Amino acid sequence: MEQPPSTSTKPYMLRAIYEWCTDNGFTPYIAVFVDTRTQVLPEYVKNNEIVLNISFEATSELSMGNDWVSFRARFGGVPRKIDVPVDNVLAIYARENGQGMAFPVERALPVTQARTEHAPPPKLAAIDTEAADKDAQPTPTPDPDPNRPGGGRPSLKVVK
Repeated sequence: MEQPPSTSTKPYMLRAIYEWCTDNGFTPYIAVFVDTRTQVLPEYVKNNEIVLNISFEATSELSMGNDWVSFRARFGGVPRKIDVPVDNVLAIYARENGQGMAFPVERALPVTQARTEHAPPPKLAAIDTEAADKDAQPTPTPDPDPNRPGGGRPSLKVVK
């Protein structure tokens, strides 16, 4: 007897890491691959990726379903609706310590870039985890501080 196909563990892991972050007083961030299905502010997208603060303080109406992560957030004081397919979530992690989980994502190029056959795949951009952003607005990443341990750049840690 053949078993029915199981659902992906990814949305369950997203919800679990989100809950762990909030239970421990950390700020949950998600890194997202942006394609034609993703509804985000294009002016904040860099290399087809965006990092979003999904904390309770930065969002309203947050819904983390099995297929979509949806919420409302303020960008420059203007409320916006954000919709991200769960398939496009690259990582979820705590801003304060970088702990979280990364996921493989099928990186189909957006229609505007599909014409370039040999375009290199986008890379996950580092963010400044020291600066709090009350309105969930992305900030430019400063040059790393050579005096800071670890080179000054945040990183995801693999937890086994």
